[in-house]
Amino acid sequence: MLNELQKCTIQAIINVFETGSPSGDYANITVAPGDPGHLTYGRSQTTLASGNLALLVRSYCDSPGAIHAVELGAYLVRLHARDCTLDSDARFRSLLCEAAADAAMRRVQDDFFDRAYWHPAVHAADALTIESPLGTAVVYDSFIHGAWARLRDATLARIGSPSAASERTWVRAYISLRRDWLANHPNPLLRRAIYRMDTFLALDAASNWDLTLPLLAHGVTITQASLSARQGTSSAAEVPSSMAMRPPVPG
Repeated sequence: MLNELQKCTIQAIINVFETGSPSGDYANITVAPGDPGHLTYGRSQTTLASGNLALLVRSYCDSPGAIHAVELGAYLVRLHARDCTLDSDARFRSLLCEAAADAAMRRVQDDFFDRAYWHPAVHAADALTIESPLGTAVVYDSFIHGAWARLRDATLARIGSPSAASERTWVRAYISLRRDWLANHPNPLLRRAIYRMDTFLALDAASNWDLTLPLLAHGVTITQASLSARQGTSSAAEVPSSMAMRPPVPG
């Protein structure tokens, strides 16, 4: 069973992938041409097109004391309709950035990403008898980034279950398949995401399956001190510098 430090380390790695910061950027907004997820927002980047952004904003609006609940609540109908014109709605994007400074939004984001992604990923890892921190990080990354079930099934078809092949053999095979899938994807934004798998390969090469700190994730050093840091709000970005986009079917 993972301890709290290992959980925080895993989430910090994926935060680096998504926003460039181990603690995540609660105000991060990205809109990139060709991204099927459309507008993405928050510490681990949830998407408009998946419907998860609507769920996140609804949770915030229902949170006691939410400072921007009324203003953001006016957008809920459009959010639930997955209205892609919100990509360019400057007022909506400004409200999301402002809300990220609200402690209620940070709590909601932490709870939401745990509920929508972390707990399902841990359950999926347990179902495959994947117990290591690195193996769990690989599964969690796929829940955040998408297409977990597709590539899990491809790995199972190729080498069988982790209990039969050994966990490390299975996880390495999964990383290899996923890297090939990303590298050859028709969406160029996904082809840029191979660094996620390269990070895991480097951790494997270093035999750091326990994710002992400090460690390097996509050029960012994660330490115990960085895990307790809190990212301030940031301005919205039209195009990400090096963060990867979601696949056509959100995770």
